Amino acid sequence: MQPEILELENFLPYRLYRLADDVSREFSRIYKDSHGLTRPEWRTLSGLGQRGTMTATELGEQSAMHKTKVSRAVAELERRRWLTRTPGENDRRVEHLTLTRAGLAAYREMVPLAKAFEQALLAKLSVNERASIVKGVLSLEIALDRRQRPSAEEYKTPAGKG
Repeated sequence: MQPEILELENFLPYRLYRLADDVSREFSRIYKDSHGLTRPEWRTLSGLGQRGTMTATELGEQSAMHKTKVSRAVAELERRRWLTRTPGENDRRVEHLTLTRAGLAAYREMVPLAKAFEQALLAKLSVNERASIVKGVLSLEIALDRRQRPSAEEYKTPAGKG
């Protein structure tokens, strides 16, 4: 009997990873060309633009970036004078990060570019496909965000039979 083989090209987690990476790479051309930003810098800028003041830890959690990437992105945006650091009142080890006027202006310039990219991407799909992908992604996000992770046995249940 031959050992079971995983066809990586048809394995959903791999396909989702590749798709997300392709979309992220395509979008990165926009903020790289317009403002010379790296992915971590864009994620940091957009997180602060959306939420206002955040700590580096909060940025890492929100953007799913490792703390070293957040740290480098923060240092670069600070070098550009696009963000400021304010030590925490109760804990001086914690820094609150906020965009400067220049950082906020750059963020505001990029928001329409990001929205146009998203619209162009979705325009490649039919109305039904758009609704399906939005619903499917939301369903997966909800399923994977459960506080109690499924056991290994739950993963053995064939699709559609559990």
